[in-house]
Amino acid sequence: MKIAVKTLENKAAGDIELDDNVFAIEPNVNTIHQMVVYQQDKRRGGNAKAKARHEITGTGKKPHAQKGTGRARAGDLKRNIDRGGGVVHGPQVRSHATDLPKRIKRLAMKSVLSVKASQGKLIILEDAKARDHKTKSMAATLTKMEITSAVIVGGKELDANFARGCANIPHIDVLPSQGANVYDMMRRDTLVLTKDAVADLTERLKD
Repeated sequence: MKIAVKTLENKAAGDIELDDNVFAIEPNVNTIHQMVVYQQDKRRGGNAKAKARHEITGTGKKPHAQKGTGRARAGDLKRNIDRGGGVVHGPQVRSHATDLPKRIKRLAMKSVLSVKASQGKLIILEDAKARDHKTKSMAATLTKMEITSAVIVGGKELDANFARGCANIPHIDVLPSQGANVYDMMRRDTLVLTKDAVADLTERLKD
């Protein structure tokens, strides 16, 4: 599949041949959903914690006699029905991360790339390098290219000026090629790849 290449000045810079096995497959929506859930699960903190009965600070002494007081039986004052007592089946610190086979991860990434390409929401840049780190000039550049919501994927190393210039622009994410992921690509309207990013992703996803 051939697609036009642009510069940051929105000028033509030739064409690039994209691998059909990466950018033109039949998208699998189910694997995209699985991958998004997988990423969201990994991001969950899992830090919620409630103390169980054995973790409550207090004496283990029996508070009163078993019989004859007219009160309910009690072995100590750390029961869940007591004020300040333990919580039954409360949340515990744990990892919410799930597992997903590598082939599913690769298929999900290929599916997203193919969806963006088929919908005309894939832009290829010659490179992503800026002369300065000013947000105003970078915002003007993206506006000229009609980019309002996008994830921009550069090569293995990002240009510092470009990354800083985009940092405060709403709905614009800048990632290195190794950080490209399904969730970020799905949450933004346009996918912008540099030629270096195309090469890196093709190498990473080839069968």
